[in-house]
Amino acid sequence: MRRREFITLLGGVAAAIRAPAVRAQGNRVRRVAALMLAASTAQDRMAVLREELQKLGWTEGRNLRLDVRIPDDAAALRVAADEVVKSAPEVIFTVSGTATRVIQTLTGTVPIVFDGGGDATGLVSNVAKPEGNTTGFANIFPTLGGKYLELLKEAAPRVTRVAIVFDANRLMAWGSGVIASVESARTTLGTTTVRAPFRNSAEIESAVEAFAAEPNGALVQLGPIPGPAEFATIQRLALKHRLPLAYQFTGEGVLISYAADPSDLVRGAASYIDRILRGAKPSELPVQYPTRFRLVVNLKVAKAIGLIIPDAFRLRADEVIE
Repeated sequence: MRRREFITLLGGVAAAIRAPAVRAQGNRVRRVAALMLAASTAQDRMAVLREELQKLGWTEGRNLRLDVRIPDDAAALRVAADEVVKSAPEVIFTVSGTATRVIQTLTGTVPIVFDGGGDATGLVSNVAKPEGNTTGFANIFPTLGGKYLELLKEAAPRVTRVAIVFDANRLMAWGSGVIASVESARTTLGTTTVRAPFRNSAEIESAVEAFAAEPNGALVQLGPIPGPAEFATIQRLALKHRLPLAYQFTGEGVLISYAADPSDLVRGAASYIDRILRGAKPSELPVQYPTRFRLVVNLKVAKAIGLIIPDAFRLRADEVIE
């Protein structure tokens, strides 16, 4: 065999040996982790994320491994976050500022794409060009606080007193801005407001019971998402005392909810996860803010608290729960 033919043969064998390795690298399973506190929307969010990632070419069991953690409380969140980081994912998807901040304390290198987290205050230092390993989709503007009060007055014109209920343990700078927005709108809308911070369900009971002693009251729940037990307590007391309750999420005791469309935020997060898996850096992906909000009115709750929702307001709603 001539030398040139021998070299050509060796080259062909080497290429044949390398080919499977190249194909394997191109089809390797990519690892994405998801972390969020348990909430009524958690499973819905994950369904949208899976669907959107599949549209973008990432399918579980083929080229994607999706590790999902949905702990029940803050203590379990810390444990789950530690497990997520130790599993060495290529991207971490977080829901809420609380989950994002916990992950940020554990890794400064793994890309984080967040959904929610208020107006991103404290999550990134530069929303246009995020520094570090974090970017995502904020779910609120601080000035939206006044919108909750406006919607309450339209749905329940008799309301003249509003208690602003929030978790004092986890109130961030953006939450303070939202509360201030409610308070600045009270004069124009002819209401008074009182802050009702809580650290546990017992404090919620005490604050709401005292507030409900006088008539024409309503509740606005703001700030970070509370734990399931605290949220259940707020809803139960709202129904018990016939207090219209406004919040960003729906629930059995929530009269009106107003929030950025969660599916839009998740779809945006999926697009960022896709781009990072294909080589983009978080610093190349600016933090984005919601452009569409959904108003939901719960007529079951209205009936339970003896309230008749004005027809004009009901017609404005994106969804009516009957």
